[in-house]
Amino acid sequence: MVWAVEDPPFIPLKWTERSSEDMLALAEANYAELAERRTTRHFSTRDVPRRLVELAILSGSTAPNGAHLQPWTWVAIRNAELQQKIREAAEEEERKTYSERMPEAWSEVLAPLGTDAVKPHLTDAPWVVVLFKQKKRQRPNGEWGPTYYTTESCGIAAGMFIQAVHNMGLVTLTHTPSPMGFLREILGRPKHEEAMLVMPVGYPADDAEVPDIHRKTLDEVAVFHDEKA
Repeated sequence: MVWAVEDPPFIPLKWTERSSEDMLALAEANYAELAERRTTRHFSTRDVPRRLVELAILSGSTAPNGAHLQPWTWVAIRNAELQQKIREAAEEEERKTYSERMPEAWSEVLAPLGTDAVKPHLTDAPWVVVLFKQKKRQRPNGEWGPTYYTTESCGIAAGMFIQAVHNMGLVTLTHTPSPMGFLREILGRPKHEEAMLVMPVGYPADDAEVPDIHRKTLDEVAVFHDEKA
């Protein structure tokens, strides 16, 4: 059976045309801002107002997504006891990963980044935001159905969340302890939700450092088939 909606509601697109000069200036400014973005593992314990985290989540939730199902749940934690539980469980899994599970090829590329099984950012940062992807959704008839392009949708949402955090003057980190089933248990999430990313949010520590690494050039990451070049 194919579902169809007769005369689905549409509204006019809100869009304002900008001059070529304005577009270029905005694009250059946006790139210059993001070029300075770095991931740090060194967070200050300084508090961050809840409204800033709410706005980062709302910004992430504007992401395009499969069939507009918005298949994400953001769990924002500013709770020392919960953060300690998450850290202990994450470090237990990470110790197993670094000592038993990690293949040599993975260890090789992590070495320059200086990562290890100790995760102080989970308790130092004032907020920890866990992004869960929803693998199912409840249909209008009460039955459960799948979501579509869930990983892609949540990945885009995470990227927009990260940009929002950076633009407001804070820092974040994408942490992926593996496996992550403990997060659903600690945070009491339903079985159809699967943790995808752990993102501490806060101010950088006064002595925060980042690896001395460099991003690939445009020629290394893009291919143009441009007949007007």
